Amino acid sequence: MPKQDQSDRVLGLFAKKPIPGQVKTRLAAETSPAWATRVAEALLRDTVEQVAGIDAHRVLAFAPPGAEQYFADMGLDRFDLVPQSEGDLGQRMASFFALQFQKGARRVVLVGADSPTLPRDYILEAFDRLHRANIVLGPAKDGGYYLIGCAERLPPIFGGIAWGSSRVLAETIAYLSDPEWRLELLPPWYDVDTLADWHMLVGHVSALQRAGIDPGVPNVESLMVKPASPKR
Repeated sequence: MPKQDQSDRVLGLFAKKPIPGQVKTRLAAETSPAWATRVAEALLRDTVEQVAGIDAHRVLAFAPPGAEQYFADMGLDRFDLVPQSEGDLGQRMASFFALQFQKGARRVVLVGADSPTLPRDYILEAFDRLHRANIVLGPAKDGGYYLIGCAERLPPIFGGIAWGSSRVLAETIAYLSDPEWRLELLPPWYDVDTLADWHMLVGHVSALQRAGIDPGVPNVESLMVKPASPKR
């Protein structure tokens, strides 16, 4: 499929190349770096397929900077590939949003590669809500957020945050005290960072299968055949 022209709405996907010791470090500490890397790659590949059909200009922002060939080899012709900027997560997200607005986007939604079962309708709803709100957040069950959307300008929520902690969402909301920032929320969802999160994902996928629903995550399903073993 040819790449789309720049439109007024952009879907961004933040993704890391699955390198042992550099991805899913909390999961790796509970299992092994090799297993955590396999999980990271499965989540990434399934997430890409889940969001690839969404009607938006799709941009995969990758890390580390030299990983472009890895993502190009995945056949991601449905996405533009751009490197993430330097800095912490907040700085990298701020740079991504600022660049998309500079290019003419009016509504930008950003997700990570940690929630492959995230309903596609949630992402579509985020774009819709940005017609009446400046910011849309999808609260994650670990205290952060699995999705962030911004309309037309950059909000003051990307600095001074304890990224990776359970305080991310609360600290983000604290920066939105000015009523000029109109916030909308999506339903809570989960992402996968720890062994407990992986077990939650396995249970969810198993339940969907038992109910006759295709989970749409074949790479995750392939890892469920041999469950992870925690470190002793």
